[in-house]
Amino acid sequence: MKKELLMGTALVSTLGAASVAEAVTATMSGNHQTGVEFDSPTGGTDTNAQINDNNFTVSLSETTDGGMTISSSFKLMDENGSAGDVDAGFTLAFTDGSKLDVLNAGNASGSHAVSIPGSAGAEGVATTSTNAASTGLDVGATATVLGVEYHTASDFLADGLKMSFSASTDSGAAATGTYRVDSHYAIGATYVTDLGDSSVTIGAGVSESEGSKTGTAVTNDNGNFHVGISAVTGDLTVAVGFADASAAGIALASANEADYEVMKAGVKYVSGDLTFNVGIASGDAKDAAVGSSGTTDDSIDSTSASVSYAVASGVTAILGYTSVEASDEGAATDDGSAWYIGANMAF
Repeated sequence: MKKELLMGTALVSTLGAASVAEAVTATMSGNHQTGVEFDSPTGGTDTNAQINDNNFTVSLSETTDGGMTISSSFKLMDENGSAGDVDAGFTLAFTDGSKLDVLNAGNASGSHAVSIPGSAGAEGVATTSTNAASTGLDVGATATVLGVEYHTASDFLADGLKMSFSASTDSGAAATGTYRVDSHYAIGATYVTDLGDSSVTIGAGVSESEGSKTGTAVTNDNGNFHVGISAVTGDLTVAVGFADASAAGIALASANEADYEVMKAGVKYVSGDLTFNVGIASGDAKDAAVGSSGTTDDSIDSTSASVSYAVASGVTAILGYTSVEASDEGAATDDGSAWYIGANMAF
């Protein structure tokens, strides 16, 4: 209860201090990407499908007399009928360059995961629904919507260093037979420096969560550690990242838990209007029913590449390719490859 009162007091006091008489400033942005995917699963039937990715976001902001900026945003429902992001909280940007996200703030560990180049296309090879392996560096970095995340200003403690701290709490509802995250804390950091002609970025994060469920207790609550490094030399970007994590109540089965290892690497090269991406990702997971430890690996190993061409301002043509090898409980399954050709229009 103390944590809930403190968070509520922080929100009311910061927003209540604003001296804003006029309507907030609203801006709109988004994209429309559409194309065709050619999917060739090993041992299956080749299929072709149109793939759409449509986003429309409204951003709201206003600055108080004291110089603090209050902002929020929400994503509208797209033309395919899927719900947008309508549960965003507030961001308070202070005059010293620091920021505070209040409500649905996220996880500070995931905020500092280094971006690893890979195909810019929308192609993919679906794996079996029981394959728990992941290729995301922020796997296991979970939080509740009742949380805050504080972002320091740049050059915090040292030149080139920026950090984030986050925490969240539960809704107070009774536990059920499905595992849920009740609280978390996390810390993340990004350090940027020059090394010769290269700009080097190092990102790392640690996240720990606690959850609840009735019946069998979990062996490990959610947790994540990741580290990555990216180097940009002129038009060339090279990046690599590693993550080690655990998670319960994972999406494939709410009564399961898993341990994860992830390794990713990628290269991006820009030549005029052309951008070339190549990436590899390898993920392993040992999953089992809640209360027990898995003994056999699920895995995903993917290689992807793409060529993007800037046709006009805001318009990009994309050709992408992805090849996947996967196994579930040690048995090879759902291998294959996919091509994608399409275009993205951003505004």
